[in-house]
Amino acid sequence: MLTKKDLKHFEDRLIQERKRLLSQLGYLEKAMGQTQRDSSGDLSAYSFHMADMGTDAMEREKAFLFASAEGRQLMSVDEALRRLYRNEYGTCESCGKEIGKQRLDAMPQANLCVNCQEKQEKASNNARG
Repeated sequence: MLTKKDLKHFEDRLIQERKRLLSQLGYLEKAMGQTQRDSSGDLSAYSFHMADMGTDAMEREKAFLFASAEGRQLMSVDEALRRLYRNEYGTCESCGKEIGKQRLDAMPQANLCVNCQEKQEKASNNARG
């Protein structure tokens, strides 16, 4: 069972992770919004070499992919905070058993116990393969 001290510890960790993710998303949003002319500091209206434009497009795509992953992590952290505030934190959403403190220390936003997480990953891998 998680104590009040444990819950406060996990709340602090989740809030810190939320702040970090929001900061990272803000940086990525800024990076995605820049055009090549903005990022290079060039004020001329002439077009750029096609290779430069391709590189710029690839960098924007990478920033978008990172932002997508960060966004999914942020949703996971927000959901963990909701569970914490509803007094449902630390309980596996699949089997209803307690999620171990070691797992929560490693991944405070975890919503499944180790056994259920492994089952889900195996099922997902079997569906793909």
